[in-house]
Amino acid sequence: MMNGPPDGALLDRARGCAVGAAAGDALGMPLEFKPLRPLHALVRDMLPGRISAGSFTDDTEMALALAESLLAHRPLDPDDLARRFAAWAETDPPDIGVHTRRVLSQVARGVPWREAASAVQAAHPNSAGNGSLMRCWPVALVYWRRPDALRAASILQSDVTHPHPDCAAACVFANTMIADLLCGAAPQVAFERALASAGLASDFRAMIEAAPGRRREELANSGWVRHTLESAVWGLLTTSSFEEAVVQVANLGDDADTAASVTGALAGAAYGLDAIPARWRAALRGAWPVGSDTICPPRILPGWRIAW
Repeated sequence: MMNGPPDGALLDRARGCAVGAAAGDALGMPLEFKPLRPLHALVRDMLPGRISAGSFTDDTEMALALAESLLAHRPLDPDDLARRFAAWAETDPPDIGVHTRRVLSQVARGVPWREAASAVQAAHPNSAGNGSLMRCWPVALVYWRRPDALRAASILQSDVTHPHPDCAAACVFANTMIADLLCGAAPQVAFERALASAGLASDFRAMIEAAPGRRREELANSGWVRHTLESAVWGLLTTSSFEEAVVQVANLGDDADTAASVTGALAGAAYGLDAIPARWRAALRGAWPVGSDTICPPRILPGWRIAW
């Protein structure tokens, strides 16, 4: 990873990562829980779904809560992060994951986050959803040149709700890729470095290593963290533009918004802000805190104080 102050290209890629994650989220939103779309009928524009066209969902809302926590506290303070997540969940967002809701409902009642997350995980030991992977990208924007801190914060932010080892390792993998992409590494190079260093379980690693060779019909794209990372890697490494990577993954259906959001973070870091279609940026909107009148692009473009 590069040392020294950021140059203009690096800053453009950092902004691309943030806006790209929100754009993928919004593009995939109306395709969530839908079947795989045929290649001749791919959705390429933001459409309305359970919320209005261009709106981002819990994926981006939780990422922004993580970003706010990192702006207020470095190193990452998990108690502060858990409070922010619980306050967000109390607003009754329309699309919060079952596992996440179980943990945060206990936190809202005063249960310490580690106790709450451990109890939910123990009750559902096979639960390894994508709820911490979808939100993890702000860690890479803060710790892009500090790999040890990046790893620690990636795991810690996952543990607040998703302590399963696969969830933590997936966050380390994605953020390791993003950090290298921010510094100008080619997607394949960033992928290989993450494979070597993220600490994925052997069968998980084999699955991700094989992802670029999958046919789109073979990708389940479910809410399982392994499926989400598989789809995102497939999307980034089998296409050559931001738009095509996100379009291909969003149109896999099922957990389309989350997989496309993770893809958007990776592809935005690879291609930069200017590579995100202008029509998507114009349509993109959302609020944080929920219910405010904040519109997404000013929120996570230059006004968001990325820590260098």
